[in-house]
Amino acid sequence: MAQENTPEDLYPLALLMDELKHDDIANRVNAMQKLDTISLALGPERTREELIPFLQDVAQDDEDEVFAALAEQLGHFVPLIGGAEFADILIPVLQVLAGTEEPIVRDKAVESLNLIAGELSAEQIKTKFAPLVEELANAEWFSSRVSSAGLFQSIIVKVDDELRNVLLSIYAKLVKDEGPMVKRAAAAHLPKIIDLLTANPDKSNAADWDYISAMFGILTSDKQDSVKLLSVDVLISILKFFNSKNDTSHHKDLLETSLKLIGDESWRVRYMAADRFEAIGLNFAENPDFISELIEPFISLLKDNEGEVRKAVAKQLPGFGKLISKDTLLDKILPEVEALSTDQSEFVRSSLASEITGLTPLLPKDIVIKNLLPIFLTMLKDEFPEVKLNIISKLKIVNDVIGIDLLADSLLPAISELAKDKQWRVRLAIIEYIPLLAEQLGIRFFDEELSDLVLSWLWDNVYSIREAAVNNLEKLAIIFGSDWADKEIITRVLKYGDGTSDILNNFVYRLTSLFTFTRLVPVVSKEIAITKILPFLESLSTDQVPNIRFNVAKSYLVVAETLRDDPQLINERVIPVVESLKQDQDVDVKYFANQTFEKIVELMN
Repeated sequence: MAQENTPEDLYPLALLMDELKHDDIANRVNAMQKLDTISLALGPERTREELIPFLQDVAQDDEDEVFAALAEQLGHFVPLIGGAEFADILIPVLQVLAGTEEPIVRDKAVESLNLIAGELSAEQIKTKFAPLVEELANAEWFSSRVSSAGLFQSIIVKVDDELRNVLLSIYAKLVKDEGPMVKRAAAAHLPKIIDLLTANPDKSNAADWDYISAMFGILTSDKQDSVKLLSVDVLISILKFFNSKNDTSHHKDLLETSLKLIGDESWRVRYMAADRFEAIGLNFAENPDFISELIEPFISLLKDNEGEVRKAVAKQLPGFGKLISKDTLLDKILPEVEALSTDQSEFVRSSLASEITGLTPLLPKDIVIKNLLPIFLTMLKDEFPEVKLNIISKLKIVNDVIGIDLLADSLLPAISELAKDKQWRVRLAIIEYIPLLAEQLGIRFFDEELSDLVLSWLWDNVYSIREAAVNNLEKLAIIFGSDWADKEIITRVLKYGDGTSDILNNFVYRLTSLFTFTRLVPVVSKEIAITKILPFLESLSTDQVPNIRFNVAKSYLVVAETLRDDPQLINERVIPVVESLKQDQDVDVKYFANQTFEKIVELMN
């Protein structure tokens, strides 16, 4: 005789029911997110017999946020219901959720159904999951048909030839669906199905490709550009499939289709083709004649009357440039690149700036100097800061080919201008590029003008800039060495406090200098730390501003950690100052001084 459930046994499910009655949606969502815990408390059998039926009722009437949480949880429920043999009982709940109007709920349901499909046996897929897919695909309401498009990928290579052909015939109906959202979903998921068939050649046959070819033809001739543009990715997946079989018999037809998409009257379709141009070209790379036929279409995209198209194709320049001859790149492509460098759209110029340096390794040095360098220099003078930043961030590629000397005359003024830009985020961006440039281009690059710039950022009126400047100087000291840090940073900052400048009369600047010297202690020589930095810290230990004094206390810990191999020095130059700060009248100063003292004692023992 079965044992009756005690109140304690029923508690988890009763608690869930109570929480789902709560008026506050957040509480109900929170309840759904605890489903795994409740299931563990109930055990697999009661989860199957009580919790899942209860959740199926819940899925009929609640808010989208609750449904989304439920849909996400159920994808991880297979172990909680006793394993894969019971996995199909989760399908009905998720089927309901997959048919809701809210996209987030549908997406979560589809994701969970795909996870569950991965646990199912071949028989379960045939008798439970495939019928679910078919039912959703033939549902009257569009949302169910949208969801069905995302489920084929989890089973398409797990079924026999006969069922796979049935599934593809169902999918073909989705591609021809009257609802635009359904067609878009089918078009978006079709490349995944093709890629799976490509990766599993033993799981496909000629009939499969008849279906796929027909679907591709429908998509490329669709009247809605939001559907047709998705055929570009389908094209690429089909090309990958035939290339994987070394079958080029279809390439001529596929090239013609490519050219039609590239030249489509809809700018959205042309945009997608432009954005995927390198991928298209790579799939025709084995045939130079086909690549030649893509050159003029590529140029037409560079001159397209829609800025978004020009922006997209500009990013394809280095990738496509590798597929064509140097002469073609020089004679046909570079003139259009030059025109694009002064494009009326700042976003097009910015996109070009992020990729144009990638053309440098593709051309001889003399050609780069004669034809590409003038374009770089023009863009370094662009009025839009992001254009200049994108060029500067990729200059290592140029430097590797032609050297920094040819760039310096124009590069330094561009950096100087950006460093003083009125927008602090622009100044911050150029600061972050400086160590990268330093490492790539060498110490000579920082002579004269740049050494002034890197120090000037310490006195910026924006805290984030000052903080970045301190980090910047530490990195430069590591790159250029201790002597450079002494000459270009420490000595020059100390001069500001010798009466020739009033910068250090401002406590914010004194504090920034303190932060700078503290960061430099571990990266400069012991001699510099003792002769230059320690005296500076000692002078600030009696500063009138408590904020500076307690930061001095923290700085002495860094000094002690760095110079721990010289206990005598710590006893003579560090501990006495810290002990005096322990007697400070300010509570915060005493607190940090005591903390530093205790940690120094630990270091010394």
